[in-house]
Amino acid sequence: MAQVKLKGNPVQTSGELPAVGSMAPDFKLTGTDLSDVSLAQFKGKKVVLNIFMSLDTSTCAASVRRFNTELAGREDTVVLCISRDLPFAHARFCEVEGIKDVTTLSELRDRSFGKDFGIELKSGPVAGLLARSVIILDKEGKVTYTQQVDELSEEPDYKNALAALSADDGEPLPVCTASFSAEDSRGGGSDEPCDDGRSG
Repeated sequence: MAQVKLKGNPVQTSGELPAVGSMAPDFKLTGTDLSDVSLAQFKGKKVVLNIFMSLDTSTCAASVRRFNTELAGREDTVVLCISRDLPFAHARFCEVEGIKDVTTLSELRDRSFGKDFGIELKSGPVAGLLARSVIILDKEGKVTYTQQVDELSEEPDYKNALAALSADDGEPLPVCTASFSAEDSRGGGSDEPCDDGRSG
């Protein structure tokens, strides 16, 4: 069992993230079309698991937008954005936001994902939801990177996640290192250039 924080207050999770080098457990989640989706369906691609509490929070929504922007058009990689929001909420969010380069999945019918990955929140006001985490898998399903975000109200470490994703590509993936807040993602913040020349 791990401990994270929600606005500074300790919150317990159901376990520990899978160890780097281990094979990720398979899962059965629900797509926006209500179909069952398993990890095995993505064998042959790198997989980014962007896990969060709810799309109804600005920080979680910002992480979906950010990964959608950073990995758009990358054919060897799939981004799975996972929460316990209903599939209808996932579909609505993607339609409204114009999100097309990530796959959103819900723990609607099978609740084993949070338990198997050690990220179900077990205490505090958000008990029952999933702890904010990023897990990256290689093309065979082996864990190559994990981050359990210590403070649930904060965004993941995009820079390190994207660097880990590109580590075995031969060519580094450009990484935006500018601050990218929930406000920025909605167009309300500054639009400073990133180190790679893109705006973020």
